[in-house]
Amino acid sequence: MHPLVDLKVPEGSVAVHWFEQSSFALKDSDGTIVQIDPYFPRERPSDRFIHTEPPLDESALPTDFVLLTHAHGDHTCPESVRRIWETSDATLFVGPKESAHQVAAETDVASRNISEINAGESVTLNGLTVHAVYAKPPEGDASADIAPPDVTHLGYVILTKNSRLSKSIGRRVLGQSNGVTLYFSGDPINNFAEHDVLISAVSAHKPDIGFLTNHPTEGEFPFYDGCVKMATRIGLKHAVPVHRACFVTRDYDPNEWAAQFSAGGPEPLIIQRNSHIIYP
Repeated sequence: MHPLVDLKVPEGSVAVHWFEQSSFALKDSDGTIVQIDPYFPRERPSDRFIHTEPPLDESALPTDFVLLTHAHGDHTCPESVRRIWETSDATLFVGPKESAHQVAAETDVASRNISEINAGESVTLNGLTVHAVYAKPPEGDASADIAPPDVTHLGYVILTKNSRLSKSIGRRVLGQSNGVTLYFSGDPINNFAEHDVLISAVSAHKPDIGFLTNHPTEGEFPFYDGCVKMATRIGLKHAVPVHRACFVTRDYDPNEWAAQFSAGGPEPLIIQRNSHIIYP
């Protein structure tokens, strides 16, 4: 079994396993396991993939919920969805309309286990609350010559439950703890930090840590400086670079990314491929 299965997560914390690219698994203190954008194709030619072995055998990680950010092949992967479903036919798959339609059309997942979600909507996954936010505005950005995206692009803000009950006395609140709030960016528009509406939709939830897609030269995602500005405007305590360590032609050096952050702002945190952290 995958190490996450037997991992004991302390109350008030969450385990985050990053596989590669933008594929994650979360586990809270109640044992709920959520995968985000599982992408584990078995055929991995060396001229395309950095690693010729996938980071996960899906049968080793029974999963309660799967969140999909958008219907691109490295984020909504029917091959992996099928194997997750074969492992547990109780798994619920949640994503934007295009991802939901693709899962319904290209896998055997039961329709009752597929749920669409739109930006601005929320869903409760056992003790986790998930808020869907736009990663790319549906209209694009004509002022920056950025066309509308071909499919709906979402990010997710995920809140763990309060780690202990609060006691209210008058207007004072004693013993209050808000658990952990995580932000998964999906594939954000290049100039995300310049869009007040996109920023405020995320910052309103006061996320502690963000898992941010970026690239030093590609124009689709924020460049390093745009990623730093994005993390700073959101108000993150920690920022993690993702969408890397998978494709030969789309990789980047996370240390170069981390060097762009200044003291006093969000703290860069690099997770090694196919490993986990317990946060905080």
